[in-house]
Amino acid sequence: MKSGGTGAGAGDDSAAPQDSGPPPPPIGPLPSDADLKARGYDDEDIRILKEVKDYRFGSITAKLTNDKVAVPAHPETKFDSEKFLTLLRGSISLTRDEKWRIIQAIPKLSQFQIDELQKILEDEKRKFGELSPKHLLQLMKLENKHSEDWRDLQSFMVQKDAKQVEQAQADDIRKQLGL
Repeated sequence: MKSGGTGAGAGDDSAAPQDSGPPPPPIGPLPSDADLKARGYDDEDIRILKEVKDYRFGSITAKLTNDKVAVPAHPETKFDSEKFLTLLRGSISLTRDEKWRIIQAIPKLSQFQIDELQKILEDEKRKFGELSPKHLLQLMKLENKHSEDWRDLQSFMVQKDAKQVEQAQADDIRKQLGL
């Protein structure tokens, strides 16, 4: 066995050995400190759980909608576009612009690429949700930022659609005037 860590992320702070605790308990009233300790949580976990209260990874983006974010036609692929968008909006590893590019690329993606991308997004959601409570404050900040990015993307889509409508109306007027 090699020294210096095992597997991906060895030596990487995001996969540090101190994160060997259990995932956060479900949302709701917290058990007593003694009960939490009996379940494997340490003092830092308990302090952070009290600080974040009912926040769990995914709870912020779960309050958002996919409204105004249209998936382009994709006749070559079959998938639940609402589920796909929900996973995409919940990603904290992709920027707003990357999410936009993925949405625009959907018609060009193969079924395999769509399926794999969906698996990656599901894995991301699951893995971040399984991190110990020590990470909840950082995850909450990231999720808040990415929620703002999603709202920006929704606004961008509305503006883009409005410009397309205006352009079509202007084209109609030009056609009527014979220009």
